Amino acid sequence: MKKPETRVTRIVVAPPNEPTFSEMATTVEIEDEAGGEFVEVSQHGAPELGKIQISPEEWPALRAAINRLVRACRDVA
Repeated sequence: MKKPETRVTRIVVAPPNEPTFSEMATTVEIEDEAGGEFVEVSQHGAPELGKIQISPEEWPALRAAINRLVRACRDVA
């Protein structure tokens, strides 16, 4: 049996002192629906609207989170 590994698959980008469920928090995560891994970006404020809102101040941290998880996606074997 191979040794288990630890993977980061979710990052929450939010203003300081805001909870992870804040309307101002953006979640970036690796998803896999049996067709290969991909990155999903979502916000708690209004997920049914199908859009996210990004302020210029949060863009660098959000971009870094997206880039990090895109690089962490695994190829379909």
